[in-house]
Amino acid sequence: MPELPEVETIVRRLRPGLVGRTVTAVHMGWPQHSPTPDELKSLLPGRKVAGLGRRAKYVVLDLEPSDRTLLIHLGMSGRLSIAPPDAEPGVHAHTVFVLDNGHRLRFSDARKFGRVYLVADREAVLGELGPEPLSAWFTVDWLVTHLARRRRVIKPLIMEQRFISGLGNIYADEALHRAGVDPRRRANGLAPSEAGALHRSIREVLTEALEYGGTTFDWVYPDGRMQARLRVYGRGGDSCMTCGTAIERVMLQQRSTHFCPTCQR
Repeated sequence: MPELPEVETIVRRLRPGLVGRTVTAVHMGWPQHSPTPDELKSLLPGRKVAGLGRRAKYVVLDLEPSDRTLLIHLGMSGRLSIAPPDAEPGVHAHTVFVLDNGHRLRFSDARKFGRVYLVADREAVLGELGPEPLSAWFTVDWLVTHLARRRRVIKPLIMEQRFISGLGNIYADEALHRAGVDPRRRANGLAPSEAGALHRSIREVLTEALEYGGTTFDWVYPDGRMQARLRVYGRGGDSCMTCGTAIERVMLQQRSTHFCPTCQR
């Protein structure tokens, strides 16, 4: 599933061709949206894209008139792209937004876990999300305090979008390795110094991933370059780049988890 760096990279790539354009029509072949497909087709055309941003793993389109916001969650396999009028229709482009210059914003989703929301109140969808890990809100003191209150295993906790928004399996593994924290530990068992190291490593790995355009993990997201810099994720059985110990792979809450048993205590 695309995580914060991949979604942010997509937003930055789309922004020049999308902001200022007006949606003239919506074509849909997959009905799992909010509101209903008929309502979306009725309410969205005629609205201009005033801004394009991201919140957690959501793409956020600010619209004019401003009484509605369009939110797109890519799910496991969603891709957003702008295509010229004469481009071949995509096999999995289940939702297509026609723009006033004839181009199409295509939402392709082979596995159909993505969602489109057109809402009057964006907080109805985004309101329970945790702090953005690259924002000023996400401080060392905040993390120390909130980890101390929770007995959950640390890796699933930092992937919980209501706790910290935007982190997923790849960058949780990478951040915990850089911080020297075993992913199986309880959150409230981390010392303040360990929580501080984790805070620093989360910000470092996400900043680096943004610099390299995210991680290419399969055909869904082909444009990243961060995969060459991953230290543990997907490297089960390989040698740790820090100490040479074999990277271990275990399952935590049905998620594949990679760590170094020597470096991560």
